[in-house]
Amino acid sequence: MYDTIELRLSAFTCNADFLQETPCYFDVKGEHVFNGVRSISGYLGNLKIYCSAAAFTIKGGSLCKWYLGDNYKTMSKGDAQRAIEALSDTLHLPIEKAAVTRIDFAQNFIVKQPPSNYFEHLGELAYMQRLQQPHGLYYSNNKSRLAFYDKNKEMQKERVEIPLLYVGRNVLRYEQRFLHRLPQQLNSPEVTASMLYDNAFYGYLLTKWADAYKAIKKINDTTLNFNVMTTKKDLHQMGVLALVQIAGGQTNMLAQIKAAARAGKLSGKQAYDIKQAVLDDKIRADITTPNEAIMELDRKIIDAVKLYS
Repeated sequence: MYDTIELRLSAFTCNADFLQETPCYFDVKGEHVFNGVRSISGYLGNLKIYCSAAAFTIKGGSLCKWYLGDNYKTMSKGDAQRAIEALSDTLHLPIEKAAVTRIDFAQNFIVKQPPSNYFEHLGELAYMQRLQQPHGLYYSNNKSRLAFYDKNKEMQKERVEIPLLYVGRNVLRYEQRFLHRLPQQLNSPEVTASMLYDNAFYGYLLTKWADAYKAIKKINDTTLNFNVMTTKKDLHQMGVLALVQIAGGQTNMLAQIKAAARAGKLSGKQAYDIKQAVLDDKIRADITTPNEAIMELDRKIIDAVKLYS
């Protein structure tokens, strides 16, 4: 489940001057001086490395790809432990003591339909901005990001060879990226590399990953079922659903409301009230039907939690 892991090891932690010996163990590409501080940058395989006398940093590149060969594979907590041990041996540094500054927690799913079909049914998520892209869907705030995207199209764009198992398949990838303030986000005084293979910590990440998906409002298929329309309230609810459908779906409807508010056609309260009507979770279940793509993705998330717990 691990992919990109960014790390920072301070000289204070391991009583070292990283410029003395460490550059011997990776492929040096450049040397820099900024405000009188000398640093060296380079690569260890696909991992981007920066070091000064005071700090050693891995910032960029997939740990999963570095250790397992590609990030189509699933990096378990056991794999993470072996990868950290391999980094420590290669770099002659106690990498297990390094602070973790970024975690991408992810899984690839082979799905029945093109990934874009699934994105259409993933709606709003509280406290995060929904960003639709040509081959993906992102939810962002200032500390983290959820990413859903077509893994094969991403690899084709980067001109990376797709493993034979996934050639010609629909591959949907779901990632939760913890980008800043990890101790605050993960409810821990510190987050170190050794915690990546701690059972409790790994289980906590797995739960957060699944819960973030569950919190997204799912956009079901609308069925105007006149057999159940018996009251004016039913008529109102069906009318809202029909209008949303005419507008091109919930996401498009919300975008139009937002644009109208920006243009001054709606007051803040009017925009809020209309948005709440569109997002109303109390609309009767018997006038909507669960979408097949979302039901499939729901099952795959549940199965992943069971498999990797």
